Order: sequence, then C-alpha cells, then structure tokens
Amino acid sequence: QVQLKESGGGLVQAGGSLRLSCLVSGGYADAYSLAWIRQAPGKERELLAAISQTGSSTYYTSSKRGRLHITKDNAKNTVALRMDNLTPEDTAVYYCAADPHSMYLGLEYDYWGQGTQVTVSS
Repeated sequence: QVQLKESGGGLVQAGGSLRLSCLVSGGYADAYSLAWIRQAPGKERELLAAISQTGSSTYYTSSKRGRLHITKDNAKNTVALRMDNLTPEDTAVYYCAADPHSMYLGLEYDYWGQGTQVTVSS
C-alpha cells in the first residue's frame, strides 16, 4: 500500500516562499505520477501541479503558472513543490497525491497524503 507523507507546511508571511515535500513509501515514486492539490476553507479541491512518472513532464494550473515549481527525485522517492510570492489566498491544506498512470491530471488520485496546513499572513 502506497503511503504519502507531506511536510514543510506552516505559517508564512505574504510575499514569501514555501517548499513542500512529500515522501512516498510502500512503493516507488517512479511508478506514479504525483501531484499537489490544495483545499481552502469553503472551497473545492484545486489541482496545482503534477509531474509524470519519469519526471520529464510537468503540469501547472494556468492561474498560478510562474509561482509554482514541482520537482521529483525518484531516487529519494520524493516530490516537492515550491511556491513563490505567497498571498493570504494561498492559505489552505496542501495534499500530495499519486496515480499509477504515466501522467494523470485530475482530482481522482488513487493515493493521498493526510495534508499539510499552509497559512499565509498579511
């Protein structure tokens, strides 16, 4: 059973940057496309970025392109997301998710982490 564990959340000041990390266990990261998804209070889940099994292809939601950077280290079984120029609207729970296809873009991922809270103060 694949398990995902996020880390790196916390309180950040507006204008700052944050790096979230997700460790894949119970399986190998190169067998999954991995994604970062967030859910703000009272809002639907939002796919932010995804990366393919090999790490050669990436996707970013158009509204936040330029502020996000997703990377994957298959040797370390990790995926990371850097977010720049944070605003209070970025306050949300951030989830790491995995799908066994080469590249999956959606919200119906097979495996999910428990999430990490990111709070951006103004």
